[in-house]
Amino acid sequence: MTGDWVTLDASETVAWDGQPKLTTALPGVGMGIALLVGAAWLVTVQNESVVGILLGIAGVTVGLWAYLSVVNTEYVLSDRAVYTKQGVIGIRITESSLSKIQNSAFSQDALGSVFGYGTVTLEIAGGDDIQLRRIEEPETVRRLVDHATGEETPGSLEQWRAVLDEVRALRRAVESQAS
Repeated sequence: MTGDWVTLDASETVAWDGQPKLTTALPGVGMGIALLVGAAWLVTVQNESVVGILLGIAGVTVGLWAYLSVVNTEYVLSDRAVYTKQGVIGIRITESSLSKIQNSAFSQDALGSVFGYGTVTLEIAGGDDIQLRRIEEPETVRRLVDHATGEETPGSLEQWRAVLDEVRALRRAVESQAS
């Protein structure tokens, strides 16, 4: 999927690329369809041709805009940078070096949890945050970012639980010696 809008160095490799999940356009498309149904009702039942036609144009515009906003958004994560491309009429391309990423997080709202999408937010030093919105498997993408930036937590969960058990045992030993 990586398009010609991405300018990768010769030795740079793509770790992940994606775009918002297409189903996230459904609310806007649904609103457009509702406006078209309202327009049809106005024209056929109420004989309000001018208002109906204007409402129909609005319905087509809303639905088409929602769809085009999703299909014209792309994200690329390489081993050196993160790139985003957004825009329906104008195009906005952003690029940030992975070394400038200070923190990463992912979130899923209720619909995202049900339909399997979410947002990854990357805090950029000296710049605006970058959000990879409505993407599939946001937790996996966040892990890829953390791995690429070297921010992964070392060790497994089991190893950290063993460390915690050891620290608690040391605390109990110290507390029993003090009393």
